[in-house]
This record gives sequence, structure tokens and C-alpha cells, in this order.
Amino acid sequence: MSVIKFLKLSVSVAAIGLAVAVGGSYLAPIWFAPRQNVDVNSADPALIEKGRYIAQASDCVACHTASGGKAFAGGLAMQTPIGTIYSTNITPDKETGIGGYDFADFERAVRHGVRKDGSPLYPAMPYVSYSVLTDEDVQALYAYFVSTVQPVAQRNQASTIPWPSNMRWPLAWWQMLFGGHRGFTPPEGATPEVARGAYLVEGAGHCGACHTPRGAAFQEKALKDGPDGEFLSGSELEGWYAKSLRHEDVGLASWSQQEIADFLKTGRKARTAAFGSMADVIQHSTQHLSDADTSAIAAYLASRPARPSHDPFASRAKDDTTAKLYDSAEHSPGALGYVAQCAPCHRMNGQGTPRLFPALAGNAVVQTDNPSSLIQITLAGGAMARTPADKTRPSMPELAKLDDGAVADILTFIRASWGNKASPVSASDVAAIRGAIAHKPLDYVPENPTSSHADDVKAGQELALDRAKGNCLACHTIKGGDAPSSVGRELVDMKRRFPNRADLVEILTDEPNRNSIAPMPPFGRDQILTRAEIEKIIDFLYTQ
Repeated sequence: MSVIKFLKLSVSVAAIGLAVAVGGSYLAPIWFAPRQNVDVNSADPALIEKGRYIAQASDCVACHTASGGKAFAGGLAMQTPIGTIYSTNITPDKETGIGGYDFADFERAVRHGVRKDGSPLYPAMPYVSYSVLTDEDVQALYAYFVSTVQPVAQRNQASTIPWPSNMRWPLAWWQMLFGGHRGFTPPEGATPEVARGAYLVEGAGHCGACHTPRGAAFQEKALKDGPDGEFLSGSELEGWYAKSLRHEDVGLASWSQQEIADFLKTGRKARTAAFGSMADVIQHSTQHLSDADTSAIAAYLASRPARPSHDPFASRAKDDTTAKLYDSAEHSPGALGYVAQCAPCHRMNGQGTPRLFPALAGNAVVQTDNPSSLIQITLAGGAMARTPADKTRPSMPELAKLDDGAVADILTFIRASWGNKASPVSASDVAAIRGAIAHKPLDYVPENPTSSHADDVKAGQELALDRAKGNCLACHTIKGGDAPSSVGRELVDMKRRFPNRADLVEILTDEPNRNSIAPMPPFGRDQILTRAEIEKIIDFLYTQ
């Protein structure tokens, strides 16, 4: 065969193969995600309330709400190795959201990652986990979103993933290989409580999306527990290392089942606290779960064994650090930096203060092989979750002013002190995380308000000032001067205090949480404002 004929044959074969691959990708949803044409009573109050609960368990608001944006309107920027993906508008707006979705469209998107137009969704949407949700739970979610969530007219922002990586059709093959098209199977021999915990962890909670390592194709290496122990064994995502949730030294081996349950409710225990994206999970999701469900999750996690190559408990060296620091006998750059920058909160003995400042001695996050989270919280700082369980919400100040070498010295000192045994942190490790922080994309929130938004702002102002409704001026001023009771902050300060709009929505909506933060009476004297009215008041506050 001549070279010309061989090249022509090769091109023909490649063209046929590409045509088959592309054509197969469009047929794939018909095979693995057939439409479920079910009539859902979206006006059923019980079904709506169940859907609200599942939406909180699934933490939908955290990913589908941009900082400063409206709830569920999308725009949250998610960093990937190949570009930025922005979460989509899942409010029931007919033009820009999911208002045109029937239940079959909704179910295919949630459990199979297929949009209404048949295109596959990026796996940043945890449909791989949601595939185990029951029909009843998905129907309840649909009823909640189409009946209760406030519609927002906000178009979705396109990703920055360049061509050809941004082509959607290859994702259909990814979904067939890694999409986890499955139902839920309880762990062998599981009690009803452990089975419920497994269902929440594998499904709605989608814990594996952050805590399970990913393969070369960005797929989770395990979708449920197995003998290799890959599931929930820890993974790095967006510069954070989500720790192992297994019964091992760098995981939850030192945690009791009750401590795990309490942590899910409050975001803290005596020696540690949630930070980074886990603080958001606590604040928007797990604190709202029932005691039975947090106990079920805790029972499941506490029963996950260590990976075959990991000891449940690692031996700790003797603490000879505390005495040296008190006697000023430790003069290394890391020790001096620790005393100056960290000891006022975390103490000379590394024990911190219970429920206020986490202990560094024996802390699994401090000692894990991957120091990404430790570096990022040091450079960027962070705040604990806001819950009714604790009146104060301490923040970790950012130490980005320190150079890479100084940060590396301090963290290396911490990882080798008070009995800790972990590898050193290098200046290049710090530089890499500093670069990731500097290049984090901004969320997308439309700059030019639409006429409908302007109407909402005006309505929000009227509601805020109406004595029979918001009655905000009874305790607050808009700007300057004293309110009649002299107890409220200026309303213009709200956007600065709550850059994440969803936090303020939650405070004003959740009666127990609201009153644990400030002695605020119910809105409208004897009447609480509706969610839609609260949204409009916040529209007004955020334009001040």
C-alpha cells in the first residue's frame, strides 16, 4: 500500500471514528438517562418541606450562590486545572433558570448530569453522588425548587475553559465511564442508623466530592466504601486538602461518634474547628440536619476502617517544645515566628483554647502529608461557621504579609512540635499556594441591575422602613447618627459584614439563629416576613 493510500485510509478511519464518538455522545442520554415522566404535586406542603430539607442536606445554596449574589442564582466561580466553571442559575426563572424544566428534565440533571437540551453537565455538579437519591427525594427537591425558591433573572456565565477542552460531547463518554449510574446499596451488615448515614454521605451530602481522591480523568476513585479504602481518604481541591474521614491517625481515629455528630451541628469541638469550605458546609447545611441524621452520619463515618497502609493511631513523640518556648531556649526562625504570630491564640503549649482557638498539638490537619490547607489558612485566614451553639465566631487573621520562607519556617516548626511528626514545609510549597490564592477567580454577579432588580430595591426600601413590616429604623440607622434604641449597626454596614449574601438571608430567615446573634424581635412585630420580602430588603441594604 502506498503512503498516499495509507494516509487517506487513516483519515477516513479517524473521521468515521470521530463521527461515531460524537453521534454516540448524543445518543448516550437516551441509553443511561431515560426520561421519568412523573406527575409531581409541587403544591403539596409536606413534599415542599421535605424538599427544603434535602436541599439543605445537599448544600445546594453554597455552590449555586455567588458572594454578594442572590440565593440559587448561580455565579460561584469554581477553579479547575483547565479553567473556571461558574455555577448555574437554579431558581425557577423561566428564561434564565430552571423554570422551564418539568420533573423529567430536573431528574436527568440532578441524577445523571444531563441538561434540558441534552448536553452533559460538567462533573463539578455532584450528580455522580446524587445518582443514589431515591425517586421520592428527587421529587421533593423538584417541588421545593419550583414552588418556593424565589425566581431570579440572571443569565449563566460561560466557563473560561478553552477550546477544545470546553466541548461538551466528550463528557457524555466520561459520564458513561464514571457517572456512577447506580442506586443506593447499604454497607453489608449495616444497622438502619449506619445505612441512613451511608445514604446521606454517599448521596445528598456528596462528601466524596471533596474527601475522595480523584484520578487522571478527574473522576472520584471510589463512590462508596471498599476494601482499598480510597473512599473518603482525603483529597486536594482548589488549594485545600480535605482530610481523610476514615478511622486513621490523619482522619477521625481520635474522634468519638458523639464528637463527629456535634461537629456537624456546631462546626467545632474542644480541640478543632471547621474552616475553609467546610465552614460553609456546616453553616449552610449540616447544622440544619436533624439530630437523628447527624448521628447517623457520625455512626457511618466512625465505622469506616483505616486504609490498609495506614495505622489507626500513630505514636506521638514526647512534648519537649513547651518547656523550651517558656524558657526561651528555642531560637529557630520557626519558633520565633510562632511565638510572635501564633502563640497569643494557639498558646505556647500548642493546645489553643477549647472551642475558640484550635489546638495545633495532635491536630490531624497539621500532620497530614499534604500541607495545602495549613498553608492556605495561614496565608488567607478564615472564619468559623456561624451557628446558634456558640455566641462568638473567632477568625484566623491572614499572614500573607510574611514571606514564603518565614511562613514555611513557622509551619515546619508547628508540624514537628508538641509531639507532632510531619514533613517540613518548603518555601516553594508556600509560593505555590500563594499563587493559587492570587489567581482564584472572582464570582460572577451582574453589574448592571435589571429593571426588575430596581423594582425589588424600591420594594425592599419600603419594607425595611415600614413600621408594620421590617421596622428596621427602630434599632438601626441607614447611615450616621443614633437609632432610637442605639443598639443596631448602620444598615450601610451590612454588605461589608456579610459579603456572602446567603449568610444574611439565613440569619434573617432562621429565627433561632437570628436571635442567638442579636436580640432581634420577629419582623413585623407579630408577623415574620416572607422569604421573598427578606430578599427584597437585602436588595435594598446591598445598594447602600
